[in-house]
Amino acid sequence: MNSAAAIETEDEFRARARAFLDEHATGLEYEQPDPRSANELEANKAFQQKVAEAGLAGITYPKEFGGLGYPKSYDKIWREEVSKSADMTTQLTISHGMCVPMLVEYGTDEQRAEFLPDAIAGRTVWCQMFSEPGAGSDVASLQTKAVLDGDEWTINGQKVWTTLGHVSDYGILIARTDVEVSKHAGITMFIVDMNDPAVEIRPIHQIDGGKHFNEIFFTDLRIPKDWMLGDLNNGWRMATAMLMYERVAIGTGQTGGIQTPMYRELSNEAVKRGVSVDPVIRQDLMRLYSAEVCKSLMGMRTRAEQQAGKTPGPGGSLGKLAGAMIATTYRDLSLSIVGPGSVAGEDSGKWSKAALTTLAAGIAGGTNEIQRNIIGERVLGLPREPSVDKDAPFKDLMVGTQR
Repeated sequence: MNSAAAIETEDEFRARARAFLDEHATGLEYEQPDPRSANELEANKAFQQKVAEAGLAGITYPKEFGGLGYPKSYDKIWREEVSKSADMTTQLTISHGMCVPMLVEYGTDEQRAEFLPDAIAGRTVWCQMFSEPGAGSDVASLQTKAVLDGDEWTINGQKVWTTLGHVSDYGILIARTDVEVSKHAGITMFIVDMNDPAVEIRPIHQIDGGKHFNEIFFTDLRIPKDWMLGDLNNGWRMATAMLMYERVAIGTGQTGGIQTPMYRELSNEAVKRGVSVDPVIRQDLMRLYSAEVCKSLMGMRTRAEQQAGKTPGPGGSLGKLAGAMIATTYRDLSLSIVGPGSVAGEDSGKWSKAALTTLAAGIAGGTNEIQRNIIGERVLGLPREPSVDKDAPFKDLMVGTQR
């Protein structure tokens, strides 16, 4: 890392970041409609490449791997300034909020040198592949297998709900590497090339009209031996760490400070439609405002812990759950404010799609029920739910298609 004397001051950095954002973070322009999010992603990538060219990407990551090597306080400054501008990198949340941190923390120097510079700069996009048709909330029951064959791993199996898998260059995957041990103990994490012909990607049609989720099929996919991420059969701990990063990314976003975007949108809409004087609407608006403020404060605390050197923990589930509950409040309140026009008016498409999209908030990144279990057990210290298959060898379990 550069010494403090060799880098710009925090005030200089803030001024440079603000000048860049004022010029470039002016909102996204891309072809609509965009059901597979491909056009928005290209716009996000183009913006991120400008960020990298301006020397503002990967602020805290090592300079030799494509970052700036700056102290964590500079990342806080960047987030604070980004919060004042239009969101320009929504579709890079998985790459930058989940995959890049895993490569930084657990990757070898060779993996970091090979993958991080392009990922940080937005030249490559990454996805996450955990869930399977028979292993959703119970991810440890996954059946995708990886077998070491000489200097390569051979992977066979299926993943599901893979966001942006169809436009990703690489992915992080967990697979079964030992069936003789318990289901949590025989899992390993890998890096895979999403453009390999042995990877088949099929879109999943969503209720809101989107198609950015996918089913992924692996048929004798071969990857280099050194694309294993972390240690052999330590994939469950790795997956847990990545899920913590995921919940922080979803629960806190890429910005800093107090953020109340849903309240602002709906309060403006209520004024526009002349219903802002309705006492029930006003009360619901304040509930939404209060919830967004509380979520922002939780996000600020989580980010502060990260800046203090702490790896994300189970507390990230608080922000994730709060976000899902806020989405539900937003949905119900938006339909109340817009009224019948939300499904039959000229702008019904906007409001009905937004309402349908909120349904994913309580599923993506772990269901609300899973988040409540994590909070209860790992934050509040309540007793764990009983597990009858904890110590049984995976080969003896009746899971998925394994009978």
